[in-house]
Amino acid sequence: MKPAQNSRRSFHFSLFQGILPLNSKQIPLEIIAGITFAAFAIPEVMGYTKIAGMPVVTGIYTILFPMLAFAIFGSSRHLVVGADSATAAIIASGLTTIAVPGSSQYVAYASAIALLVAILLFLGGLFQLGFLADFLSYTVLIGFLTGAGIYISISQISGMLGIPSEPDGTSVQIISLVRNLFLTNTPTLLVSLSVIGVIVLGEKISHKFPGSLIAIIGAIAASRILDFSSYGISVLGTVPQGLPQISIPQIPLSNLPDIFNISVSCFIIILAQSAATSRAYAIKFSDTFNENTDLIGLSLANAAAGISGTFVVNGSPTKTEMIKNAGGRTQLTQLTTVLTVILVLLFFTRPFAYLPTAVLSSMVFLIGLHLIDIEGMTALHRQRPVEFAVALITAITVVVIGVEQGILIAIILSIIAHLRHSYRPLNLLLVPKAGGAMKTFPLESGQQAVEGLLIYRFGSNLYFANEDRFAEEIIDLAIKNGSLKWFCISATNIGDIDFTSAETLKKVYTQLQKLGITLVLSEVVQPVMSELDKDGITQMVGKDHIFESVQDVIEAYKRSTDSSSHRSTDNFSH
Repeated sequence: MKPAQNSRRSFHFSLFQGILPLNSKQIPLEIIAGITFAAFAIPEVMGYTKIAGMPVVTGIYTILFPMLAFAIFGSSRHLVVGADSATAAIIASGLTTIAVPGSSQYVAYASAIALLVAILLFLGGLFQLGFLADFLSYTVLIGFLTGAGIYISISQISGMLGIPSEPDGTSVQIISLVRNLFLTNTPTLLVSLSVIGVIVLGEKISHKFPGSLIAIIGAIAASRILDFSSYGISVLGTVPQGLPQISIPQIPLSNLPDIFNISVSCFIIILAQSAATSRAYAIKFSDTFNENTDLIGLSLANAAAGISGTFVVNGSPTKTEMIKNAGGRTQLTQLTTVLTVILVLLFFTRPFAYLPTAVLSSMVFLIGLHLIDIEGMTALHRQRPVEFAVALITAITVVVIGVEQGILIAIILSIIAHLRHSYRPLNLLLVPKAGGAMKTFPLESGQQAVEGLLIYRFGSNLYFANEDRFAEEIIDLAIKNGSLKWFCISATNIGDIDFTSAETLKKVYTQLQKLGITLVLSEVVQPVMSELDKDGITQMVGKDHIFESVQDVIEAYKRSTDSSSHRSTDNFSH
């Protein structure tokens, strides 16, 4: 059963929608999946923390109260909420010009962004704006994530080599890398290569193989035994133990406009990515979900992030897939993960002090590479060259100019793509086949349904931007088909008609009348019919020239021509 549209769109609030009803036989599997997922997720969020420029422990905080909040208030049984590479990159891109990464001021700004995102998401859920996710096309998301992947990967190379890094953009980072390459710390490079080797080998063995966890444990053990810091290998140092403190972040109001822009960018990515992920897994498991309820759940998750000293959380496709592979089928898995993380924070943070920072740089480097969607870009280039160009422009913008600007370009290009489809719809001519079914032909063919009748199907809503095209095509077809008696507009794809296009339709009627052609309409939906009544078009065309189907049009036309021929015969005999 696919999720019904009304259940996805309408707002319905109740607790534990992602857990109830719960199959008692599934509970042990959910608990095992939750513990397994924690082993994968903790190393991953530590990597995302490095992308965001936050202290490493704050990454672990993202799979604590935020995950708990969504498990209680969200509707999706599968969506996993936590730190995400795309939103982490947006935060780092915007905040590095305001505060020093990792500083208490930086953390306060990041937490304030999470609270602002929570407000935007709450308003989005309250006003049922979940449908907006549909307007950020998959094409530009491929381009955005590919650009973000390149941006993230390049930003981590200096950490993998143990050389100074530049936070001022990809081009500056590349120049800095080339300039400082001779400063490479060989032991740091060996650690990085070892980590990459373990993770890549683990992925080849099985997607369930915890390569990142093994790399972290191995690096911590080796660092403690061999004293990595004495070889010039940078280590994390003390990681705070215990649960996060609850507080409201304090920031200067003068910087509110800057972080508001970052918050809007995060909101857009969360809206698109979370909805797409929930939708995909709901269909896969024949579950229902509600986009607007999920927005409320995501809002409360980000509010929890903001007051617990961490950064923006998102519905994560990678984490959702991890839980699916671990056997989790409800939010009970996430609740188990939360309990596991609490134990880690209370009793097991001390070993992290020995963790080489190059380990996190290597993990983030691989995360960035995974985001680069070569397969998706190749498919676009092969199948849709225009959409490939859109994705490529988005990716280049992210890499060369910045992540926030990439989001802006993604939105603009999505809107342009949407307008392009409605401005230049696929309009066709209909011709009946044997048995009554209709076959479509391109306009250039000029194919008449029957001699003297042409049926023209317009491919989208009719509004001010495409009404000129609509009128030009009809008149051009009428002139080129000199023997026409009837011109039928099949309105099956026209769900709306604005004032401008209604006036254009009147002009089309008049021009066809001058050419001696009768205008008829078919398959007019009720909302459009109401507009035609108000605008006087129904009266102008005549109710007897508005039909329920194209088959009715053909039959009426044949009766009309038969009666005309009979009259002509009678007149001739007299």
